Amino acid sequence: MSIMCGIIGYAGKRNTADVLIGGLKKLEYRGYDSAGIALEKDGKINIYKNQGKVSMLEKNLADKDTANAETGIGHTRWATHGAPSDCNAHPHRRGRVVLVHNGIIENERELRAELAGEGIHPVSDTDTELIAILLDRYYTEEPLPAIRQTLARLKGSYALGILFEDRPGVLYATRKDSPLIIGRGEGENFIASDIPAILEYTHDYWLSEEGELAEVTEKGVAFYDFDGNRIEKELRTADWDEQSARKGGYPHFMAKEIAEQPRAVAETIGRCREQGVLFPELGADFSVAGAIRIVACGSAYHAGLLGKYIIEKLARIPVEVEIASEFRYANPILSKKDLVIVISQSGETADSLAALRLAKEQGIPNLGIVNVWGSSLAREADHVLYTAAGPEISVATTKAYTCQVVLLYLLALRLAENRLPAARRQELLGELETLPELIEKTLKNEQACKSLAQKLYQAEHLFFIGRGQDYALSCEGSLKLKEITYLHSEAYAAGELKHGTISLIEEGTPVIAVMTDRARIAKTAGNIREVHARGARILCITHSDVEISGFGDYRLDIPACSDFLAPFPGLILAQLLAYHVAVARGNDVDQPRNLAKSVTVE
Repeated sequence: MSIMCGIIGYAGKRNTADVLIGGLKKLEYRGYDSAGIALEKDGKINIYKNQGKVSMLEKNLADKDTANAETGIGHTRWATHGAPSDCNAHPHRRGRVVLVHNGIIENERELRAELAGEGIHPVSDTDTELIAILLDRYYTEEPLPAIRQTLARLKGSYALGILFEDRPGVLYATRKDSPLIIGRGEGENFIASDIPAILEYTHDYWLSEEGELAEVTEKGVAFYDFDGNRIEKELRTADWDEQSARKGGYPHFMAKEIAEQPRAVAETIGRCREQGVLFPELGADFSVAGAIRIVACGSAYHAGLLGKYIIEKLARIPVEVEIASEFRYANPILSKKDLVIVISQSGETADSLAALRLAKEQGIPNLGIVNVWGSSLAREADHVLYTAAGPEISVATTKAYTCQVVLLYLLALRLAENRLPAARRQELLGELETLPELIEKTLKNEQACKSLAQKLYQAEHLFFIGRGQDYALSCEGSLKLKEITYLHSEAYAAGELKHGTISLIEEGTPVIAVMTDRARIAKTAGNIREVHARGARILCITHSDVEISGFGDYRLDIPACSDFLAPFPGLILAQLLAYHVAVARGNDVDQPRNLAKSVTVE
């Protein structure tokens, strides 16, 4: 399952099917590939689901007897375990248990193998059905102990809406990492993964917290901890209109997606290892005897640039990063010992798919990094690694790009197995696991980015400079700024300035100097002094202990971290800066002119 699917649940006297379908429509912005509802009626639970849109589900329900159902759950699914299909759509049933699930179960393979050893074989390919199987196994007389026992077996993230066929009129909900709210109405109550699903009926809600269980009926809601103790919770009131609610209270989807990065990164890291093994799906013999060719477009290309530095540093495998639209027509010289890595958020980028197909035609091993399950890239690549960013609504990518970089870091550690001692690899993996917290700390620097945006938004030209990994960050920072602010911005390797580019520097020209790589800071500082002496205004993105007096006019400090993680806070600050410059200029941040989210033509 995906972390960005939609859940709706209802207990009350209204037409439950209508409430569920209406709620799912309001959650469509989250992205999905299938939809379904379960209705409790006359002591039985009926499930209706299909691959495709909610409108198709609604059409399929037209000739069904759904009246008088007073309890139900609904779901829109964005696939990660199992391709989009009617069978893999939610809700899932096992015995007396029916449930929907957002999140991802990281020990799915272990659980599946355990059940197979007992002769139990799920009908679907999902991780969610395994939860239903466990719940049905542990359920004897009381739901809450069965839920607690089941959750104790799960590793990963989840938001669950659960019905028990012999408990009519009651639905249960719990969560870990994936969002869930409980709505309070008059003679009716709700569960939902986001507020828009229930705003038509109520603005009052409770936030479901980790370690809690909610028991929901039309008469009320009871909260319990995992020991069965009753919990009192603060009731909240949403004062958003529907559009604001979809954005979770953020003014733009881009702001919301920037803020979602700690969770998206944690999900991406969590799903890439199993029992200490990184990417077990690649097989024990996965290795690269030749070179790596990373092929991508736009921000994915810039993710590849960062990937090059970390793979070459850790695994000592030569890496070339190429723009997909150039790769195909360059008649590339490839070897059967090489690995072609194609990166695409959507998995439908035309130039990237063409590059993949060229590699496959020549019999070159290939690997796709993609955010969308069942996409063309996911289906066609020899191997595929998924980011857990969830659907992005804003055209300018933020969380998907960051998750792509995270995957490349993890891949570098996997490829370095025969070079780095196990203890060192484990140490670096441990550092990566602290990345969500580091990003959280970086996001607290947003006000400084907002203030500096006021000094930049009227500029006509702007430059980013950096060396090594900081040049890769500069490329992405410059692209982000161009995409949503419409400012002319360019990124340059700092050492190249004196070879012609420095002639563009005039009095007052803003230059953003990225200095996260401590090994190159001294050299970069020399280049900064060169442009500062010619009148440039310098904004340094660097460590708090780096002295910039004499050449730096402004600074954005990254939180204390190792050199290994330093690029990540740098890229988050670049995203925030671009966002606030765009806001200051009054632009349509989420839908910048002339751009589309997925480029499906060459």
